[in-house]
Amino acid sequence: MKHGLVSIKRSFLAVFWLVMLAASGLIFADEFRPALLEIAEREGGWVEVNWKVPVIGDGVLALTPVMPEFLVSMGPGSGRKVPGAWLETRSYRAGQNTLNGSIVGVDGLVGVPVDVVVRVKLLDGSEHSAILRSVNNRYTIPERVTRGVLAVSYWRMGTIHILEGFDHLLFLLTLLLIVNGIWPLLKTVTAFTVAHSLTLALATLGVVYIPPVPTEAVISLSIMLLAVEVVHKNQGQLTLSERFPWLVAFTFGLVHGLGFAGALSEIGVPQNEVPLALLMFNIGVETGQVLFVVAVSILLAGLHRLHGRSALTLARATPYVIGGVASYWTIDRLVGTLSYGF
Repeated sequence: MKHGLVSIKRSFLAVFWLVMLAASGLIFADEFRPALLEIAEREGGWVEVNWKVPVIGDGVLALTPVMPEFLVSMGPGSGRKVPGAWLETRSYRAGQNTLNGSIVGVDGLVGVPVDVVVRVKLLDGSEHSAILRSVNNRYTIPERVTRGVLAVSYWRMGTIHILEGFDHLLFLLTLLLIVNGIWPLLKTVTAFTVAHSLTLALATLGVVYIPPVPTEAVISLSIMLLAVEVVHKNQGQLTLSERFPWLVAFTFGLVHGLGFAGALSEIGVPQNEVPLALLMFNIGVETGQVLFVVAVSILLAGLHRLHGRSALTLARATPYVIGGVASYWTIDRLVGTLSYGF
């Protein structure tokens, strides 16, 4: 039985290593920050719009906000460069119209690997958030938001965030490579969940704050350290992560929770529904996490017949590939920390 589990794990690692090589261009590409479109209704029929778009090299991404036709621009607005982005501010007149039920969007997203976070604050005090992508570049502002609609929206955003968060998934994968057995795995994943839920709540509520750039650097460092632990385990050494995986998962989970909080802060949280939005976003994160673990388990089960010297070689190389990717991220993010400060 033990030999069969080892063969399954080695087979999965072999396939994963090949996928990592094929996707190396994406892995080592520049990390894109999301663009941000903030729209706020004001008294007297005024609408203020802030448009923050990433800067790549010396150029600004060719993205264009699309506003409702009834809005009349009051002048050219103003723009200035901020760290890593270009920020434009404009004022519009809405006349007798309101933003409820209107459509906003962004043109130019096709083929561009960047998300656009949309935040809308209406005159009645309600707030709405959405994420636009190339396949869905329009957002209809709800006529009226129920708590159920808000809950589903934040659950969906939390699920999408974890499934698209390659660094968080890579951390989970390295834990899966270290932990053997259902019960130790359950304790480890639970410890990670409790830890990141704790710091996600504290950071969202403003109790703790750590700037996002150094937080991301520590997250990538955690992956690199776990990759080293996998190498030691493959060499027959009994590592700290293998003896106390739940403790390692809990410790680094605290930092990953700060990363989740940074994503949630970029999306925005309605001030009148903070507990609900926080809860559903976290449930969404857990949903994505469970989906990933289940998918990996199914893949392992399907590869249990594969074995051989080549698979063993690739399996032993896998933690080096993971460590190399994490090292690149760590250095890149540390440079970002030094560039923009705390």
